[in-house]
Amino acid sequence: MRRRNFLLTTGATALAGTSLAGTPRAIAVPASPVARPAQEALLDVFSRYQVVAGMSPSHGDRNIDDFLISLIANPRLPYTVNVIAAEGGNSLYQPVLDRYTAGEDVPLGEIQKVWRNTTQPEGGFSTFYEQLYPLVRRVNQRLPAERKLRVLALDPPIDWSKVKNPADFYAFLSKRDESIASIMEREVFSRHRKALMVIGSGHILHGRGAAAQIYEKRYPGRTFTVVNHEGFAKHNDQLERRMASWPVPSLAKFKGTWLGELDSSYFSLPGDPPQPPGKGYPGADGYMYLAPWDYLLYQPISASAILDKAFIAELERRAAIVKAPPGTPWYPSVIFQQEEEQGPFYYAPGQAP
Repeated sequence: MRRRNFLLTTGATALAGTSLAGTPRAIAVPASPVARPAQEALLDVFSRYQVVAGMSPSHGDRNIDDFLISLIANPRLPYTVNVIAAEGGNSLYQPVLDRYTAGEDVPLGEIQKVWRNTTQPEGGFSTFYEQLYPLVRRVNQRLPAERKLRVLALDPPIDWSKVKNPADFYAFLSKRDESIASIMEREVFSRHRKALMVIGSGHILHGRGAAAQIYEKRYPGRTFTVVNHEGFAKHNDQLERRMASWPVPSLAKFKGTWLGELDSSYFSLPGDPPQPPGKGYPGADGYMYLAPWDYLLYQPISASAILDKAFIAELERRAAIVKAPPGTPWYPSVIFQQEEEQGPFYYAPGQAP
């Protein structure tokens, strides 16, 4: 009965109709999503896809950061994938990153450049990336040579020591999606490798993400894109009650389910660009459920980055070079102020979907 009331309320579909002759005719009802334990379900996806991508780590959602770290520590992962492709990594330092994850003696200051020297200033404060690279290094120490994981840095190879003006910087920033697509084509798709791609979903939504639009011209149907549950813009409490029995965390598919039949506006959250017209979450295949929206926790920024005076000074220098507008996260003081005001939850009070 709940399904009927929900479907009639949302207009997703009708439960029954009447033919012109007056006899009832059945209309298909979208199935309830099969929500499986997330790690098991996600790893099983690789039996049908070359890449699982998305989940938007290092965007402030502690639940997804913690899930991904636990997934990478899963003993099954190295026997399922060959590569972890990371948005938060400067490809200029790929040789250093390869040596580090292979277990060679690389100073901490050298490997920190991988995530601190990208085109994204806030990335340098990421606790996810400062854990990701050391964790892969440690995982590899227990693996035979043929199973060792490789981490690919996807951000353009910007050398901040050579950036002298805004044009120098924007020449790299404008090529972010081109860099992502090129590295994935060269190092994953053409080599028939399987990759867990940890990246903001906006880059790789089918038909929408700029990186996906580039590489899917040559490699269509190879990527399973996952987005995270962050609440529904409409009837959130009603819909979350339908998910009450789901495992936490869990992964479900959109296709053929009531999730996929929701109007896309249900996934348009305050402060984000509106979803394009359509059903479900346009461009996404899977839905990651980590907790009800108001239980999602905020991921604090890195204490080691905050205390690194040389790094903070370098960020101030970069902000001046690119002529960043005041009040933007280019300035460490702005990031610190945001951190002070954030609180423990991903959504502050009053930010309900």
